[in-house]
Amino acid sequence: MITTLLIVHGLLGVVLLGAITHQAFGVAARRSAQGRRSFFDRFATVDASVYTNAVVLLFVLTSIGGAFLYAPYRVDVRPALEDRQLQSANGIFEIKEHLAAIGLGLLPAYSFFWRMPLVVEHAVTRRCLTWILAVLVWWNLGTGPVTGAWPKMVTLDAGRSVNMPLAQASS
Repeated sequence: MITTLLIVHGLLGVVLLGAITHQAFGVAARRSAQGRRSFFDRFATVDASVYTNAVVLLFVLTSIGGAFLYAPYRVDVRPALEDRQLQSANGIFEIKEHLAAIGLGLLPAYSFFWRMPLVVEHAVTRRCLTWILAVLVWWNLGTGPVTGAWPKMVTLDAGRSVNMPLAQASS
């Protein structure tokens, strides 16, 4: 059950990453240079407003999935990290938790400023909120798999690399 939830949580995170990245590049300041357009210029031509509801829904669903995975992390993974004195892994995960909470707190403002019809005066606010959420999602998706897999890849006993389930590694 936990493995299935972890896979679904990861897949939702990847889809969220794609949606928020497209939207962030869609609101990025564009150069008005003539000639060949770069990959990023073409990437940024999307209609950024169509991603808003998907981003809100995916962020909430991913956070709910993370909340269900939190108890097993606290019981199984965190003690293993502490036993191996991997404070940096714990710290990274703590930052991940806080950034997810900040992102949930920003969602109402994000949704409000992306409400149709879009007001031109709020373009900078939309851009800032979108990029803040994009950075949060990139951080969380980048650190989640690392902190979850860290205990399985630590070096034990004279440099021998261990790749086994936590229950076996901690006994």
